[in-house]
Amino acid sequence: MKDPDTSNTKVGDTVLVLTKDDPKFPAKEVGEVVSRQGRIASIKLRSGEIVESAVEKLTLTKEKTPEELWDRLARAMASVEATPEKKKEWTEKFRYVLDDWRLVPGGRIAAGADASDELTLFNCYVIPSPHDSRGGIMATLSEMTEIMSRGGGVGINLSSLRPRRSVVRGVSGSSSGAVSWGGLFSYTTGLIEQGGSRRGALMLMINDWHPDLLDFITVKSTMGQITNANLSVCVSNGFMKAVKEDADWELVFPDTKDPEYDELWDGDLAKWQSLGKAVKPYRTVKARDVWHTIIESAWKSAEPGVVFMEYYNQMSNSWYFNPIICTNPCGEQGLPAWGVCNLSAINLSKFYDESKHDVAWDELGKVVRYSTRFLDNVIDKTPYHFPENERNQMGERRVGLGTMGLAELMIKLEIRYGAPESLVFLDKLYGFMAKEAYLASAEIAEEKGSFTEFVYDKFIQSGFMKKMIGTFPEVGAAIKSKGMRNVTVITQAPTGSTGTMVGTSTGIEPYFAFEYFRQSRLGFDKQYVPIAREWMDKHPNEELPAHFVTSMTLSAEDHIRVQAAIQTWVDSSISKTANCPNDFTVEETKRLYELAFDLGCKGVTIYRDGSRDVQVLQTEKKEEKQAAAAPEAATEAAPAAGNEAETLDSLSGTLAATAGVSKQEAAVFDKEYKRRPQVLRGATYKANTPFGMAYITINDLNGSPGEIFLNVGKAGSDVFAMSEALGRVCSLFLRYGDHGNKVNLLIKHLKGIGGSGAIGFGPNRVESIADAVAKALETHSQMNGGDAEVTASVATEAPAPKFNVIAPPAGGSAASKDLCPSCGSASLVNTEGCKTCTNCGYSKCS
Repeated sequence: MKDPDTSNTKVGDTVLVLTKDDPKFPAKEVGEVVSRQGRIASIKLRSGEIVESAVEKLTLTKEKTPEELWDRLARAMASVEATPEKKKEWTEKFRYVLDDWRLVPGGRIAAGADASDELTLFNCYVIPSPHDSRGGIMATLSEMTEIMSRGGGVGINLSSLRPRRSVVRGVSGSSSGAVSWGGLFSYTTGLIEQGGSRRGALMLMINDWHPDLLDFITVKSTMGQITNANLSVCVSNGFMKAVKEDADWELVFPDTKDPEYDELWDGDLAKWQSLGKAVKPYRTVKARDVWHTIIESAWKSAEPGVVFMEYYNQMSNSWYFNPIICTNPCGEQGLPAWGVCNLSAINLSKFYDESKHDVAWDELGKVVRYSTRFLDNVIDKTPYHFPENERNQMGERRVGLGTMGLAELMIKLEIRYGAPESLVFLDKLYGFMAKEAYLASAEIAEEKGSFTEFVYDKFIQSGFMKKMIGTFPEVGAAIKSKGMRNVTVITQAPTGSTGTMVGTSTGIEPYFAFEYFRQSRLGFDKQYVPIAREWMDKHPNEELPAHFVTSMTLSAEDHIRVQAAIQTWVDSSISKTANCPNDFTVEETKRLYELAFDLGCKGVTIYRDGSRDVQVLQTEKKEEKQAAAAPEAATEAAPAAGNEAETLDSLSGTLAATAGVSKQEAAVFDKEYKRRPQVLRGATYKANTPFGMAYITINDLNGSPGEIFLNVGKAGSDVFAMSEALGRVCSLFLRYGDHGNKVNLLIKHLKGIGGSGAIGFGPNRVESIADAVAKALETHSQMNGGDAEVTASVATEAPAPKFNVIAPPAGGSAASKDLCPSCGSASLVNTEGCKTCTNCGYSKCS
């Protein structure tokens, strides 16, 4: 809990001090106030360093220990109980589950409970699809902004908006389309991200029948149109059937001329058709072509994700009164219009019974039951800023109890994550927790009443309840006799920030790596995940055993099979990323998505290590790809080289004009600028940098380096953009004019440039991407092309240069990383379907 009035700061207070006052990458550290003179306080950091700060820039904490936090949360959630006796009983029980981080409340609950009447305790919201009018779109924008400003993320399904170029009779014009309005919501989210204390999070979705579907799938290939939103396509069973049968697929939209269109159309096509309303066909496409476009885009840049929305609704307990229309920004919680996420996670790492080498089942069951009531009480405790949210949540009382620490628990049990035996264990573990949570919800219903829309005969007909009652008949008996307090109970959300806070594996993901670097003001320090450090201390000079696995050492199918095993017992959905190696093909990605559908996952998101926005070169089977024996660097660098070369050549005809010079001066520029010939020879150098693996292609022009192309990071990331810019500027410099030894000059000015961290030691130390380019140029010049393997048009990988001797972290990953918007370090990775910082714990979704 924070004290907003920092003028109260006094000696001895624990504060957060701003140590890097950067508008984009601010950094704060914990310290103790050791003196104060007027507005200036001196703070001793944990490192022992003394810094000074104006009190206005401090964050003053009221709570200094976890115990104080747990006390506040236990009292807050018990305060809604009906009698003093109940309040006392549940304060003690909630304090028990919170102690030692057995239950880790969602970030909004921890930050807001009894801290402010203005702060929502719900993480995320889904608001109704916009009414198809200018006023409706603006109303949605206003609702989104209000929710984000109070700390909530938002999901919006755009399918209610008429397609691009549709006639708008009121203004005698045409619509710009659903995707363009998505750009408006994305842009506004970015403003909130820059201006608020909590960054905005947005999910945009579109249904598979919408005429703007293909525009939506490929929108992120258009730079700048949608940059502050996650994207997913809502896929139906019918579409997947058409994909398997290679059938046609019709893109349609309601007839906007219908006299009741404005009144009745809300984005639900099935409901519109059930009313006997006309649907206008716009375009017939091959379902497989659309599916391939989705897969190809996901292969390139991890978006869009896919949500199997029709299947989701068949499994949903609210199928009969409140259809799911969209998910929250991280995809784990499908919600109806005005639905909310109400999330907390049980820390499974705390439930290892060392004496029995088993799960502490009795203890886990008790914590699950108490935690279910904890979340149900959040519904009555939180402030509601929209009456529609309150009506909806009181009507269905949706909660989402999840887990963190699964990977740590499985390591303790010596069960290899993803192995066949792990799937059996996961079925037992998550089935047990679901059973206990449903029995607890029934007990609360007996005491306090069922959710308003509960109808037993319909409730038990959902796909999920059929599985639940078929496996645990005692659950069906309890619900029949007592009712049900909550329409759904289980959600597997990402826990990036909170998992990092309590020091365990996040969500249901494996560890990203067991060895990592953490940034401090003194530089980068190598650190180890505690459970790995503990094992290595007991087994010096030994390799970690097989059950120590990381995200990138697992196969993509292992990720999906684990997700499917857990999904069986999750009545909502799951936030999980299937990590794939860089050479994972489009065809393999397609098989992975279809496996997820066949196994009963409600959605799927992949992240291909180092995925970049390049031309698809490989879609064939691995055996065929191996036969082709194409070097890694050729697939990485050559397409970008070709595309950027065209861009650079186009600059020669426009750069002078845009600079405002005369035609005569432009002609001189054009003459001095060396145009790129059809064929160039060169080499690609692979170097580990603080931002991940870099592929540096150097192509020669007239016997000397004439262009440089850089591939670092994921398409759309800051790292990717800055490295591409560096390559373009270097190429322009090398190809313009004859002014001395330009290569040596470039090496001189780039070599030794340092960033926030470095990789390696001595002559192998790489300070930054710029430093890596300088060292590659140096090696390239020394080799004079004699030892490099070259081909026409396509640069291939040369023998490893001397500076490239840095191995990936043991048991870890060479996955490329992006800049964290919170701490500024190159530590942002894709995990749990979300961007999470391994350095400071920042998560875009929480």
